[in-house]
Amino acid sequence: MTEPTATSPAPGAGTSGLRAVVLSGGLNFEREVSLSSGTQVWEELARAGVDAEIRDADADLLPGLAASPADAVFIALHGATGEDGALRAVLDLAGVPYVGSPAAACRLAWDKPAAKSVVRAAGATTPDWVALPHSTFRELGAGAVLDLMVARLGLPLMVKPASGGSALGVQKVSNVEELPAAMVSCFAYGDTVMVERYIEGIELAISVVDLGEGPQALPAVEIAPASGVFDYTARYTPGLTEYHVPARVSDDVAGRAAALAVQVHEALGLADLSRTDAIVSADGEVHFLEVNVSPGLTETSMFPMAVEAAGYELGEVLAGLLAGRAVTVR
Repeated sequence: MTEPTATSPAPGAGTSGLRAVVLSGGLNFEREVSLSSGTQVWEELARAGVDAEIRDADADLLPGLAASPADAVFIALHGATGEDGALRAVLDLAGVPYVGSPAAACRLAWDKPAAKSVVRAAGATTPDWVALPHSTFRELGAGAVLDLMVARLGLPLMVKPASGGSALGVQKVSNVEELPAAMVSCFAYGDTVMVERYIEGIELAISVVDLGEGPQALPAVEIAPASGVFDYTARYTPGLTEYHVPARVSDDVAGRAAALAVQVHEALGLADLSRTDAIVSADGEVHFLEVNVSPGLTETSMFPMAVEAAGYELGEVLAGLLAGRAVTVR
């Protein structure tokens, strides 16, 4: 991690008089999580002295922003609404500054197979995978295609939607008999499924934030779900997952995990904040899994844990990111 220095600007510097809009909600599977993140962001910004209001991403949003412009928008939306780049492209059209990655980078990160390809090309290690649309299984025969997948990737496998967040539809498959049902369940969340080689190890979430001096990795959060799989239930049911921050790994592994997260952030063209999910295998190799351009910001989310472990106040960090975006249009 790049430590804050005496000459570094305070995370919330320049936020006096700042007016912000926090976007939360949206109409997708992750609406409830997004509402929780939005509320938490609003509360933290209020503590930092920012005049903020919460708005949903609906038909009233653009007229409302036009009638009462904000200095900057903070996107606390999860799922497609907040992460696939479409909303950000519309905000760009409207000339509304916002915290976070640009639309094109979001589209790339949202597509997990595409993001893995870019990250692998940049030199990072990531589990082998196959991503196929539902039509392929229908046209070529599901049984034959699944057999080829198992022959190529082995068992166990991770089955997940090719896009999406909060681990919705994600399942670990330990034997061939479980695979068809897992695929059917996964297709409920999207037309394309990614089947990935399962890596046994320590799961890490490494947040990255750019407070004006380039992206820096915050202390990694170690994720220890009781079930062994960090799925939707494990994420949002109290008591089913233990978190350790800083992660219980060696300094060498922690350093390489931090370097990976910054590498992913830069290779995909991300901005302001992101969270990289990774697995540390038994041999100490750090494997990239996926990246989130709109990490959870609830009271139990991993980005706030990492911010606290770095010695920052969450509200000051969020206010600083808003101020940085507002300055570009003042």
